[in-house]
Parts: sequence; structure tokens; C-alpha cells
Amino acid sequence: MKKLNEKKIIQIMNKKQIRSEDIEIFKLGNEQCAVCVDTLVESTDIPKGSKLLDIARKSVVSSLSDFAAKGIIPKFCIVSLTLPKNISEKQVQELSKGFSNVCKEFKIQLLGGDTNQGDEISIHAVLFGSVKKFIKRNGAKVGDIICTTGPFGYTSSALEIIMNKKKSTKVFSIKSKNLFFKPKLQLKFSHECVNFITSSMDSSDGLSSCLNELSNQSKKKFLITKIPTNNDVIKFSEKNKISLNKLIFDGGEEFELVFTIMPKNLKKIHTLAKKYKINIFEIGHVSKGKGVFFDDGDNSYKIKDKGWQHFR
Repeated sequence: MKKLNEKKIIQIMNKKQIRSEDIEIFKLGNEQCAVCVDTLVESTDIPKGSKLLDIARKSVVSSLSDFAAKGIIPKFCIVSLTLPKNISEKQVQELSKGFSNVCKEFKIQLLGGDTNQGDEISIHAVLFGSVKKFIKRNGAKVGDIICTTGPFGYTSSALEIIMNKKKSTKVFSIKSKNLFFKPKLQLKFSHECVNFITSSMDSSDGLSSCLNELSNQSKKKFLITKIPTNNDVIKFSEKNKISLNKLIFDGGEEFELVFTIMPKNLKKIHTLAKKYKINIFEIGHVSKGKGVFFDDGDNSYKIKDKGWQHFR
């Protein structure tokens, strides 16, 4: 029997097989609304030594990131918790504080939720909001520029340092771990860019997955000409003899936005990015064809989807 993967399971559950976004848009009376849910599970999503304060924040940020990719500002949050029997009152208080802090940080009203008992911590964060216009995944046009809202490689480097005891400078270790445990979000930036961005997706499952999904949805070829990273990531990969491409394209957990935009709107995007202190990386362009490829004049290869996928 063929082994199931995450995409196949989603297809089975969604019998119409029309779901192409992480957010569902629906009508409630005359108002158009958006909802999404993300699940964080201790054994697959939480490295040892993680603070429960950061775990609570990240569980909500995972859903917030999907809203950011659509250019939508969420308003309400519901959290469902599964907790082990031996969890302490102090740990529960820390989780509670994390949820309260993240909702205050992004001005979301925490409505409540549900609590259950299980073998490990599991968090389901559901976000709701109203929407007038949103960015889809399938809108990339020939000639569009492919961009990211930041560099890649830090979060996968952090996991190499935490899980595999890889060597790094103290400065790089702190920087990478901060980006992993306390990811930044470009929520307001994407909301202001909703009229300029032609397609968008968050990169939480890895840049290679994100690029391939956008390419497939838009039925266009994505040609990457520049790797979005910084010199300290390159030095870390060389020092530890880790593939740079693996760190950049297949790591995941960045929560950066990967998007396409018409060249005439680039100046507007850079102006807004400067307002929010975001470093935009222009990494390639969209053309006729299919698939995702890298070509910087010296090296060329196909970028396969090797990002994170449950059941892979």
C-alpha cells in the first residue's frame, strides 16, 4: 500500500480538492471572513530546552503567519490545549502568559478555548478576521519579480546547533536561536502591500516547498538567480561542512513571506519595507513554463520540494 503523505491526507479530507490556501475565506451574512488553524505538537515541533512562553507564542504565530501571507489582519483567537497529566501549575501559568502576551503584541482578542488531557503538549490556535481583499497563491505573472521579506538559513542553523551540537560563534548562536524561538512577523507590511503583491505564501515549511507551491499554483516557472541569505550563514555552513542549499531551501521555520510582484511596483514595496525595517531580497523572476530552477550564471539546477512535510 502506498504510504500517505500530508498533501494526500489533505486531499482525502477535502473531497472537492479545491483547497489551495492555508486560510479559508467564507461569508457570514454580508461580511467576508477568514479563519485558519495551526497545530503545534511537542514531539514534532518543540526541541528540548524550549521555554513554554516561547512555545505558546509560536503556536499563535504559526497561524498569524498564514494571515500575513494573505495580507489579512486577524482580530480574534481561540486556543485548544492538550496537556499531560504531570504538567505543573507553574508550566500552565507560563503557557497562559505566552498566549496573553502574543495576543497583546498583535492586538488580537483571545476569546477562550478548550483543554484536554493527553500524552504530550499539543496546541491548536484558531484565528478569525474580516477581509475585503486578500493575496492568493496562484496570481504570479510572467515578468514578476520573486522576493522574500528576509534572509534564510538562521532557523535551520539554530536546529543544527541545538540538536546536533554544531559549532558557531556566540553571536551567531544567539541570533539564530532568537529567530527560531521568537520569529518575527510581517503582518502590517503585507496588509499594506495587498494591492501590489500578485502571489504570496509564508515560508514556515521551507523555501523550496514555498517556491514549488507558488509555481504549481500559478502554473509558471520560477527562476531563482540569488540565494537569500547573509555571510554569517555561509560561514556557518562552511565551518560545519553542511550544505548551504539545505540550510537555505529546506530548513523551514523562518515565517518570512515569499511573494511575487510586478516590476513597476517594486519601488512601492521597498518604501513600505523601509517603513517597517524589513530587508527585501529580490531573488529571481517568473517566466513561462513550470518548475523551480536556480541559475546564477555559474551554477544551475532544479530546486526540488524538500521542505518539511508531515508523514514524509
